[in-house]
Amino acid sequence: MLAAIIPVRNEESRIGRLLLRLRLIKDISRIIVVLNGSDQFTIDEVEAVYRLDPFKMVNVHFPIALGIDVPRAVGAYLAYTSGMSHVLFMDGDLIGEITEDLNSFINASLSRKLDLSLVNCYPGKSGEISSNELMICFRHLLNRELKLDGELGSASPSHGPHLVSRRLLEAVPWNDFAVPPTLLVHARQNNLKIGIGGDIPHARLGSSIKSQLHCDLIVDTIAGDCLEALCLWRRVPRARGHGGRIYRGYHPERRFDLLNEFLSGHRM
Repeated sequence: MLAAIIPVRNEESRIGRLLLRLRLIKDISRIIVVLNGSDQFTIDEVEAVYRLDPFKMVNVHFPIALGIDVPRAVGAYLAYTSGMSHVLFMDGDLIGEITEDLNSFINASLSRKLDLSLVNCYPGKSGEISSNELMICFRHLLNRELKLDGELGSASPSHGPHLVSRRLLEAVPWNDFAVPPTLLVHARQNNLKIGIGGDIPHARLGSSIKSQLHCDLIVDTIAGDCLEALCLWRRVPRARGHGGRIYRGYHPERRFDLLNEFLSGHRM
């Protein structure tokens, strides 16, 4: 059984469309929506879809924002403890018409028995990475050190839908689901199968348009996450610095304390 994990903050007019499309994908047996710090409009939109299919959807509410990617860890834990064999991670703002792409991606990932299946959001660009594209450069740096660049290019769990097997769920500390590039390291260290399950160009994902400040912070977040993943691979203390600069981004806003409180309350 496959669960879709959807982190949601304030995604009014977007999250409903995404959830309605995910309901149409037969391979998805459960949709876990992790609302965190969401406004009432977003909550109402999620609950309207929930009423259409209460047996397929699970809504988890956190009144306080958990920070970027932390809801993934919540969803991963809930999917694992409910016996799911695979998990599909998707951001809650993706409104592109990619239903058929997702069907193909899921089918390819399952048929190839991939433990970590990524989407290539920049097809045809694996050999054309500009040094000015900081985020892509750090992603490619990590993949190259892991000897995955030939297969993955610059693809990353930080960007686009990705699918994780139960084997990988068992191998990753829950907190590391909040630092997505570390999934690559855990998969490699456990000799699990990693690959590209499909191509979906970034423009077709339909992600929301953000401010330049937000984009800059996202770049720094992913760069720092890749540096942490490199440290994990090299078995040295984690750090987010490179070339005399610390790449913090949104990382300080990640509420690992609330995640650990949630996990402690659910462990038997």
